[in-house]
Amino acid sequence: MFGALRREKGKCNMQDFILTAEQKDLVAVAKDFAERELAPVVEDCDAKGEFPMDVYKKFVEQGFSTMFIPEAYGGIGAGALDLVLVNEQFAKVDAGFIVSATTAEFGVTPLRIAGTEEQIKYYFERVMDGQLGAFCLTEADAGSDASATRTTAVRDGDDYILNGSKCFISSGGIADMFTVFAVTDKEKGAHGISCFLVEKEREGVGVGKEENKMGLRLSNTTSLSFDDVRVPAKNLIGEEGQGFMIAMQSLDRSRGVNSYGCLGIAERAIDEATKYAMVRRTFGKPIIKNQGISFMLADMEIQTTAARTLLYHCADMIDKTGQYDTRLGSVTKTFVSDVAMKVTTDAVQILGGYGYSKEYPVEKLMRDAKIFQIFEGTNQIQRMVIGREMQRRYKV
Repeated sequence: MFGALRREKGKCNMQDFILTAEQKDLVAVAKDFAERELAPVVEDCDAKGEFPMDVYKKFVEQGFSTMFIPEAYGGIGAGALDLVLVNEQFAKVDAGFIVSATTAEFGVTPLRIAGTEEQIKYYFERVMDGQLGAFCLTEADAGSDASATRTTAVRDGDDYILNGSKCFISSGGIADMFTVFAVTDKEKGAHGISCFLVEKEREGVGVGKEENKMGLRLSNTTSLSFDDVRVPAKNLIGEEGQGFMIAMQSLDRSRGVNSYGCLGIAERAIDEATKYAMVRRTFGKPIIKNQGISFMLADMEIQTTAARTLLYHCADMIDKTGQYDTRLGSVTKTFVSDVAMKVTTDAVQILGGYGYSKEYPVEKLMRDAKIFQIFEGTNQIQRMVIGREMQRRYKV
């Protein structure tokens, strides 16, 4: 299905973000699958707070789950923009599903930064078999301040013994592999944190209850516990003490392009609000004819168009340079998520009482949008990052 994507890195025609014929086909395939397979189960899964595993299995069968894997390891080797385009289509239908369905890509990021060839090959082989990975950094007392990690890893011969817990882990209950950050030297602070590849089947790995979330309810989110989990020293990613650096670089790589969820949500909100405004009549005319409503919709379109352009630019820069810009990633994450929250709130306002009802999808879109201002670094933290990068630029 995705054979047409096998092309040289950086060769896509992105002048003014005009998509290639291959990319347009890719978008069409993703859109069709999302509307045909995912859409029918969204309402029920949202009510129950369940990840639709049957849909995910079809997602795997269609090759979506391995698009990010390089060709050398059996994948498609899709670029950052290709992945954004695909995930955007799924997010329009349900952002929670695609967040969990793509955690294997985030989970492998530490390996791409500091892993050995053997580790990377091992991880990709398991993903090719349909397994999921998860990124395990957050703890109850270590959210925005990741250096406050308390999970420990103590060397014992050829192994490390892990003890501790993680919380709010995307795909925690359904993933098969975890990249886990733990303290190996308490005296060194952030420089005493290390990163490990931990398989779910290891004795002592426990999965907590699934979080009963406000939004992204199709995304599986759980806590994890590690009780004397014995992990081979060969599963250490990079060297001891490099974990914090690996975590920060991983977030730098993911923040910007992972804004596809916000973009899809905002686009869907505009669609729903505009369709409603075209048919809802007051005072003898559709409400879209009222300047107050048409201006709201116009602003929603302006903001979402700007968000889309910024996100595509962020992905395009990765494809063309192979570099991950900390400032651009934080700018993209902050702006696109703020837009999604504003646009979905306005969509609810346009639908009025119906917007507040579960009979219409916009209340769900507003619920789903909120988390994007929180996870992978709150937008307040992102503004701190952007300010710090500006100081470096101007040498303040």
